[in-house]
Amino acid sequence: MTSKQRDALRPSGAVCALLRTAAAAARASPKRARGAPDAIFINIILILAILISVMLPATIQPASAHPQCLDFEPPFKPQWHLEFCSQYEQFGCCDQRTDNAIAERYWDVIEQLETAGYDLCEDMLKEIMCQECSPYAAHLYDAEDPYTPVRDLPGLCFGYCSEFHSKCRHVVRYLTDNQLLLDTSGRDMATFCSLINLSDQDYCYPRVLKSTDLNRNLGQVVEDPRGCLQVCLTEVANSLRNPVLMLHSGDDTHRMFIAEQLGFVWVYLRDGSRLEQPFLDMSGAVLTTPWLGDERGFLGMAFHPKYSRNGRFFIYYSIQFDGKVDRIRISEMKVSDGDMNVADPYSERVILEIEEPAANHNGGQLLFGQDGCLYVFTGDGGKAGDPFGKYGNAQNKSSLLGKVLRINVDGSDPLGKPYRIPPDNPFSRDPDARPEVFAYGVRNMWRCSVDRGDPVSGYGRGRIFCGDVGQNRYEEVDIIVKGGNYGWRAKEGFECYDIKLCQNASLNDILPIFAYSHHVGKSVTGGYVYRGCESPNLNGLYIFGDFMTGRLLALEENKATGTWKEKNICMGSTTTCSFPGLINHHHKFIISFAEDEAGELYFLATSYPSATSPTGAVFKFMDPSRRAPPGKCKQKPLPVKVKGKKFPFVPSEQTVLKANEKPTRPPLRKYKPATKPPAVSGRHRSTTTAASTTTKAAAAKPDRKTPPKPAGRNKNKSWQKEKKLKEKDMNKNAMGRKPKPPTKKTAAKTPGKAKAKPKTTQTATDGLKGRKLSESLGENKITSKRSYPRMTTGLNATTSDRERLVFNNATKTNVKSKVQKTLPWVRSKHIKSAETL
Repeated sequence: MTSKQRDALRPSGAVCALLRTAAAAARASPKRARGAPDAIFINIILILAILISVMLPATIQPASAHPQCLDFEPPFKPQWHLEFCSQYEQFGCCDQRTDNAIAERYWDVIEQLETAGYDLCEDMLKEIMCQECSPYAAHLYDAEDPYTPVRDLPGLCFGYCSEFHSKCRHVVRYLTDNQLLLDTSGRDMATFCSLINLSDQDYCYPRVLKSTDLNRNLGQVVEDPRGCLQVCLTEVANSLRNPVLMLHSGDDTHRMFIAEQLGFVWVYLRDGSRLEQPFLDMSGAVLTTPWLGDERGFLGMAFHPKYSRNGRFFIYYSIQFDGKVDRIRISEMKVSDGDMNVADPYSERVILEIEEPAANHNGGQLLFGQDGCLYVFTGDGGKAGDPFGKYGNAQNKSSLLGKVLRINVDGSDPLGKPYRIPPDNPFSRDPDARPEVFAYGVRNMWRCSVDRGDPVSGYGRGRIFCGDVGQNRYEEVDIIVKGGNYGWRAKEGFECYDIKLCQNASLNDILPIFAYSHHVGKSVTGGYVYRGCESPNLNGLYIFGDFMTGRLLALEENKATGTWKEKNICMGSTTTCSFPGLINHHHKFIISFAEDEAGELYFLATSYPSATSPTGAVFKFMDPSRRAPPGKCKQKPLPVKVKGKKFPFVPSEQTVLKANEKPTRPPLRKYKPATKPPAVSGRHRSTTTAASTTTKAAAAKPDRKTPPKPAGRNKNKSWQKEKKLKEKDMNKNAMGRKPKPPTKKTAAKTPGKAKAKPKTTQTATDGLKGRKLSESLGENKITSKRSYPRMTTGLNATTSDRERLVFNNATKTNVKSKVQKTLPWVRSKHIKSAETL
């Protein structure tokens, strides 16, 4: 970057220190032998210092890539082919609509240049205008943040600028209304190019295209020198008391439900606001304490797949009987009939209760699989090493602890259970096993998720990922399969924990897809496979974290071999996250991960892991290197009827760019292409059609000052004509009033006007009159085209005359061959006009 380059041009701190040392040594050195002057000794040391200062810049790191568009967002890959700025159709800042707008502005400038008889400079003009589509457009226009003005012209390297000035400086007046640029472009190349140049030479055009540092991994997730993927965050919610889960209801309202360990479930709307009344309050029944690290409390929740129709959801929480016996309870509840944002507190129906022999390892995950069954994830019962029974609870299939359970909640069992056993459960016919067991050998799975599958191919759909908390050495991530034995307590991660059980040939355990030692982290928090829309680079990555260390990690699958490769995730640097609203830090203790209805990924964290500490927050992942094309991720949520008060979201974290500063100027407007006039059979269009087209074109223009118009013979002629037409219309539309009889003065003036009128309306019958009419139309055309330098679309002349004038000038400037290289719709337009003539 520039700061580093500027530092390289100055003596560094080390060099300055060396120079000071050399000078001090020269002053303090004892007398040398006779004939060896002090100057020689000083010069030698100074030469060495200069050599070192020259060598130091070689160690400076290359430019830090920061692709950014003029709307202060990351670039993207357009959904459709770009017809005009096609060099950026693989990755850049323009979609098809913006590309068409730039093309229309370009042809407007070309027409003005043709009319004025200037050299068209098509290639350089197109290159400059298409820099709005460059993935580094914000840098080219010197607008890396919303607090600096946006340039009218991109930054050009000096060599390219000097060529542009020598050949095409007359084009500048059609691209900007900056008076300083207009003045210098006409007289002084050096001053003009110094104004156009950028302080950061890495980003000036066309050098930005040739920089290997800026283009090596363009569009990919930024990695630091250690290979850590740099992501950024946005703060979504705060002031939560140990938020243990966040989930959506799947009813197209895009509400998020955040549960606190105490037993409160809050509703957050799409705009970030929270409803005053909680969706559910189970704080009176939930067992929890303010002790640091207490694992009991409100732990799990899942909405029925048909919640929008039946209003059913399920909860998992800790309870205590007689002050001694701890249990986990799974219950069914329903939403209230009168308020979609409040649960019915009297609708609880207990589905299952399991006694817990200890206070820890309570499990807590509920989720519905793609098969519509409810999956329940329990812990091994607590303490250390699963000491219950000969083999422990996890390996004992007759116990519900240390298991993955699968039940059908859409019906009751003939024996009176409030659920049914799916007939394809792996141990439904084993007399020594509980029929609810789907998988076993787990220690304490904390947070599991269902992969919704690749959005295009559907690959991976339905897989269940879990993070299983380890004992003393390893944490692991598993994919749950039917009837699988995940090894605990025989194994921990890939290693043996209980030697005797580990050497048992009948163990037949399923190894984790990934495990890490306690040198990395000490308590895994399972996450999600990213399948959202807003950050395409993250698609397919399983993102999870560690509760104790606050580390974020990712796994990338090799589909050919079925193996998973670790990728560390770190917070992006200040440069990487320099986008509005982004932060690059989070609270240490990562409690849970979440996915919204659109598939975007979040995680919940706190700075103090106590059930009563209001330091919990929710953060959303964001990839700063690439976003989805504009409009692709738009959602149409159903309306939410809110009966109570709402609390707007107030961020508490400091963003990379200060949020309290307002932009100096908004980004460049997206110009709306002008409506093309309907085809008219005659040579002249009606005045009404021409006026409406001109009005629409004017409405699409930004509010900008027009440059000074060139002096002409009748420069006020069009203004006088419009004024007369307005006065005529007002007289015609007067409500029930008859026009007053003309006075003597007006009667005297009327003949004069009548005589002058034929001069402008008569048809050209001979060569002289035709030439005068052509000159008159030409003057009107130039004047109206200059009314807006960048996007002029309407003319006072009629369509056929306008086309004829353009074609006459085209033959004079020999542009016909050039026009045939242009876009098909422009080429056909001119050819059709030629056939008419």
